[in-house]
Amino acid sequence: MNDFQSIADRVEIEALRGEFTDAAMMRDRSRLAALFTPDAVLRMPDVPVEFVGREEIRAGGERLQEQWDFFVQNSHPGTIRIDGDTATGRTYVQEVARLLDGRSGMNFAVYHDTYRRTEEGWRFSERVYEVRYVDTTPLAGAAPSGSGAAEMPETRAGDDFTAPASAESLDRTISALRANGFTAELLDDAEAARARIKDLIPEGSGVFTGASETLRLSGIEKDIEAGDRYEAIRPRVLMMDRATESDEIRRLAATPDVFVASVNAVTETGTLVIASGSGSQLPASAGGAARAIWVVGAQKVVPDLDTALRRVQEHALVLESERALAAYGRPSAVNRLLVLNAEPQPGRGTVLLLREAIGF
Repeated sequence: MNDFQSIADRVEIEALRGEFTDAAMMRDRSRLAALFTPDAVLRMPDVPVEFVGREEIRAGGERLQEQWDFFVQNSHPGTIRIDGDTATGRTYVQEVARLLDGRSGMNFAVYHDTYRRTEEGWRFSERVYEVRYVDTTPLAGAAPSGSGAAEMPETRAGDDFTAPASAESLDRTISALRANGFTAELLDDAEAARARIKDLIPEGSGVFTGASETLRLSGIEKDIEAGDRYEAIRPRVLMMDRATESDEIRRLAATPDVFVASVNAVTETGTLVIASGSGSQLPASAGGAARAIWVVGAQKVVPDLDTALRRVQEHALVLESERALAAYGRPSAVNRLLVLNAEPQPGRGTVLLLREAIGF
């Protein structure tokens, strides 16, 4: 191989490494995955993750990037050793990042690379990410807004837990929920959710509806409990004798075919938070129901778990206590709290996230 070819190869490999940093910064997962050979491996032992093949690299990159508030990677040229149609090399990187859960820091790392010449040009056949230094001291800065002022990405005005989340926040939440194993759909309004519920639940199913202002106001509660399309469990339970039939009530509420309810908050990192006074509705959400469907208004989206817990205490509890006082003569309480970080059973849990605000 002549010197000109060697120089051309080095230039192309350097461009490949620069393209990787640009695709990561721009969150272009498809372009990033295309920089690898079809059988390539991306290893990050310190994370730890390992992705094999372009599709795993694309999907894995999406899961990681959906956790970012912001991310900056600076890459610096290292060595390149060419041996015919293969090559090895190293790239040195410095990164600063903040996650949506508030964690932040910076690190210095090395990519240990193996490259292969293909019909598409040079591509990564293996990339191993080795962290050399980590500093988790909270970052003082933030991504600047369009006006130049340093501020965090906006999800709603201040702590107004009644305002619908922005379109960008809703998109982040949907992506995070899917990455966490939930089936997640973004719908325009409550009417769209009513129609979608009919598609999702087969006729004749045993359906338990959790006590929910979202279901009441949307008409979903009436659709399920007043018609003959389903075997509605809640009306049956309300007519049973709690003194003599408590065991049967508990079984019916905990293990229906389908549980339909809402949540008190959903985070942009894909976590559902459900508070309860008695806890009677929590087993079905947690895993007792064969399928669970949660209908969620856009005002319930919050950045992280800390904000979700504040929304429960400072907003949802206040409104629910007012309702409980009027209905039962006593306030409500957060005696039990369920946090669903992921859905391990594919297809079991569905979140219908609305673009409009509805419910508490």
